[in-house]
Amino acid sequence: MPLIHTISPEQAQGRVKEIYDQVTAAFGHVPNAMQIWSSSPELLAKQWQSVGYYMQHPTLSFPLLAMMRMLVSQNTHCEYCVGFNESMLINVAKLTPEQVTEAKRNPASAPLPEKDKAMLLFVLKATKDSNSVKAEDLAALKALGWNDGEILDGLNHGASMLASDVIFNTFQIIRDY
Repeated sequence: MPLIHTISPEQAQGRVKEIYDQVTAAFGHVPNAMQIWSSSPELLAKQWQSVGYYMQHPTLSFPLLAMMRMLVSQNTHCEYCVGFNESMLINVAKLTPEQVTEAKRNPASAPLPEKDKAMLLFVLKATKDSNSVKAEDLAALKALGWNDGEILDGLNHGASMLASDVIFNTFQIIRDY
C-alpha cells in the first residue's frame, strides 16, 4: 500500500471516475502509476492530459519516449518506472530483453534510429545535469531535423519523469505490472 491514500477504480467518483474510465478504455485497467495521482483530481487530470499528448505525438516515437522514461528513472532509482517502461519496451515496442538490458547499461547502444538516439542522449544529459547543456547540443539535434518545439517536448517529457519518480519513490508506489 502506498504511503498516500489513493482512490481505487471501484471507489472512484466524479472527475476521478471520468478519468479512470478514459484510462481503462485506453489501457484496459488503471495502473498504479495513474492511481497515485488520485488524491488530487486536478493533478490526475493534468497527468492524463500529458499521457494523451505524448501518446499522440507526431515525432517523438513510442520506443523513444519509453526509453527516455526508463533511463531517466534508472538515474533516479525509481524501480517502478524502470520496470514498467522496460515491460512496455519489450511487450509493446517488441524490443528483446537483451536490447533493453544493453540500453540500460549503455544508453548510446539503444536500438533507436540515429535521430531518436540523439534526442534520448540529449534528454539524459539535461536531466542528469541541466547546466551541462550547451548551444552545440541543440545545434546537433537541429542538424538531425529536430525543431525547437520537438526538443522542448522531449526535454519536458524527461524532466516530468524526474518529478514523477520523486513522487512514486516518496509515496512507495506498489508494482502492478
